[in-house]
Amino acid sequence: MKPQDENLYIKRILDGETELFAHFLDRYSRPVYSLVIQMVSSPEDTEELVQDIFLKAFRALDKFRGNSSFSTWLYRIAYNQAISAARKQKNEYSCMDENAIRHIPDEEAEQFLCLSDNEERILQLAQAIDRLSVEEKALVTLFYYEDKTIDELAIILGLSQANVKVRLHRIRKKLYALMKGESYGRKK
Repeated sequence: MKPQDENLYIKRILDGETELFAHFLDRYSRPVYSLVIQMVSSPEDTEELVQDIFLKAFRALDKFRGNSSFSTWLYRIAYNQAISAARKQKNEYSCMDENAIRHIPDEEAEQFLCLSDNEERILQLAQAIDRLSVEEKALVTLFYYEDKTIDELAIILGLSQANVKVRLHRIRKKLYALMKGESYGRKK
């Protein structure tokens, strides 16, 4: 659906046709669930959070200004809710010394992380992603799985575009190091 069509739906919902919000539930439930499950890991918590996210979006629909797409606005709500929930959990993730990451050659990390049909490499990548921090998982999910642009990520995460690019670059190197089996500390 085009953004102008979504804006029309929003106007109609705000004018009293609240049943039209079901369109947004149908369209965005699965992608929002995919983001939240990466961040909180528990299917039960994720289902509850997704319901809370859509309820919050519905209640705040009059605050949607159209400065971004509806999906970007919704992902911003989802990201903030999931971060809050994840911070209450005691999750472990891998922390790395910035010097170690800096010494990984960019080209080597990029080539190593290229998509492959190699099942072992895909499993290694999934395990490495599981060891990322909540914020890093969100960034990977939104950029690689949900195909969000750098501009959209900047809005969703509340960062500058340059900061988003730097974080993605560091995450790729961190994933490379994790997949190569280099051991680093675990943080709670």
